[in-house]
Amino acid sequence: MEKEARMKKMKKLPVILPALLSLALFAAPNPLEASEAGIDFNIRFFDRRIYYAENDPIFIQATITNNSVSTYRFKLADDRIFSLDFDVRTVSNRPLEPAEALIRRRTQSQQVFFREIAVESGESFSFVEDLRSYVTLSEPGTFVVKACIYPELLRSDYGIPAFAGSAPEILESRRLNLNIRPPVITGPDGVPLEMDVATGAVLVRERLAPDKAVEYMLSARQKSQWEKFFLYIDLETMLSRDAVRQRKWLAESEEGRRRMVEQFRHELENSETDGISLIPSEFIIERTQYNSSEGSVSVLQKFQNPYYTELKRYTYILRLKDSIWTIVDYSVINLGTE
Repeated sequence: MEKEARMKKMKKLPVILPALLSLALFAAPNPLEASEAGIDFNIRFFDRRIYYAENDPIFIQATITNNSVSTYRFKLADDRIFSLDFDVRTVSNRPLEPAEALIRRRTQSQQVFFREIAVESGESFSFVEDLRSYVTLSEPGTFVVKACIYPELLRSDYGIPAFAGSAPEILESRRLNLNIRPPVITGPDGVPLEMDVATGAVLVRERLAPDKAVEYMLSARQKSQWEKFFLYIDLETMLSRDAVRQRKWLAESEEGRRRMVEQFRHELENSETDGISLIPSEFIIERTQYNSSEGSVSVLQKFQNPYYTELKRYTYILRLKDSIWTIVDYSVINLGTE
């Protein structure tokens, strides 16, 4: 009896899965309605940004919230693929194939180590996983993502717990919409090319004068054409204006820097301060100065409010690289109202 009791407390579980897997196999026939049990399981994007049909990660944060009156306990595998699974489908309800690496890892005869998590009443427990570790996402499109978590671990008989005789609960999340854009197209100078949403044509940087590049950017902002707005903005250099971000930039890998650029772009798109992305109701280019490598453009910009019009003077700093002028910095002076 003592030996049997010790075996029940061992926190390692042999798992052998069949060679042929699909996402449909992991769906439980009667998943637990989390809200009914007072346990809520949900997913969201950890760092929501623009996703491309490439190999950059898509981080999903999974959260279990205990809304019941008692402590909720579950097993969490060190390798999360034995606790979590994703069901990703197209808008036509076609399921995507599991990632090849996922199949290899789940079909090996191995020991699965786990720890028991206790979530007290009113508390939550979260962890982050890369969706690409679970599903093959190689094509652009719109997808619906749903996750399920196995509190007693995922194993070869799809849901039978390791040390109990009854079928376990399986928690399912609500659906999450995922949009993946086509791969980034780069021009001959290595600069990523944007796509015109209206026409689907590739937007190519032209050899515009500094004032014309600024005018192009401001006109695009007035029309909420984000692809054109960012065409003549050097986001990497603009990002490095902040000393803290610059230090982080220098310490990041190439993949990390790309994430920083996408996050910075997202911040500009949602800025409500005296930023470069405020929408001017009117603008007048006042003065343009430039030499063989750097220039500045002073612009009087008006911003319409319900009862008055704000006046601001923006000075844009541009730099010439590969015969293209791009905005690398700017400053703002408030001129009052009219």
